[in-house]
Amino acid sequence: MLVRIFVEPQQGASYGTLVTMAQAVEAAGFDAFFRSDHFLAMGGDGLPGPTDAWVTLGAIARETERIRLGTLVTSATFRLPGLLAVEVAQVDAMSGGRVELGLGAGWYDAEHSAYGVPFPPLGERFERLEEQFAILTGLWCTPVGEQFSYDGRHYHLKDSPALPKSVQQPHPPLIVGGGGPRRTPRLAATYAQEFNLPFSSLADTEAQYGRVRAACEERGRDPGTLRLSAAQVVCCGADEAEVQRRAASIGRQPDELRANGAAGTPDEVVARLRAFAGIGAQTMYLQVLDLDDLEHIELLAKEVLPHVS
Repeated sequence: MLVRIFVEPQQGASYGTLVTMAQAVEAAGFDAFFRSDHFLAMGGDGLPGPTDAWVTLGAIARETERIRLGTLVTSATFRLPGLLAVEVAQVDAMSGGRVELGLGAGWYDAEHSAYGVPFPPLGERFERLEEQFAILTGLWCTPVGEQFSYDGRHYHLKDSPALPKSVQQPHPPLIVGGGGPRRTPRLAATYAQEFNLPFSSLADTEAQYGRVRAACEERGRDPGTLRLSAAQVVCCGADEAEVQRRAASIGRQPDELRANGAAGTPDEVVARLRAFAGIGAQTMYLQVLDLDDLEHIELLAKEVLPHVS
């Protein structure tokens, strides 16, 4: 199992905090550092304010050497697909080929209102998401010297040189996530290299994995070619007092975290991750909510990572 660290900087983190955390994650031996792509805090004041996902990942790419970098997930409402293709390819080059793109339809209406971003109805957002996947893969996979055009319902590209190309070929891995029973599995089976289900129970995760595998089979794709992952909030302590302290620092209760995340002593966290591995999860994203607590990263690396990697 690959173990990755996932953060939510819209809740309050500067670029300096993010790069320090990313470097700690790399030094500790984790596989990747991922971040959310949001512009408004979900509770709290969010100080010092949001950071742009792809700007910060480009900068972090130059300050790290090994870890993979990506988003869970970029909202299709935030960036035009042609420009997103350029941005992601650029960060892939800056990182030497370590980028992955999680892309979703978007859901947080308030952040769109706060920053003047259009927020279409759900059906249209999914239409736009599917067109974005088609455009991204079309641009990246067009041979050098040829042009790419696309005439969709929402996006129109004409005679694009389809540049730049990414370091990773044919393109950076694409991640589709979510619990939708029909459209999400179909999009994952059609475009993704990884399917992710965040913050869900073992039973719900196993059921969604089954839908995704079935969607692959319906399209003639080997389900084994689609990596399966899950995300869980993590709160680990060397003893119960430390578990309680870390839970309090993120405004949560230990019992609630144990029920809905990967929480408790290292042995408890290991057992939780192994349970997800038992239903097919090949990658786990551990959501770290206190970005100043680098000792948390060290504890996870020392007492959890060796037992699940």
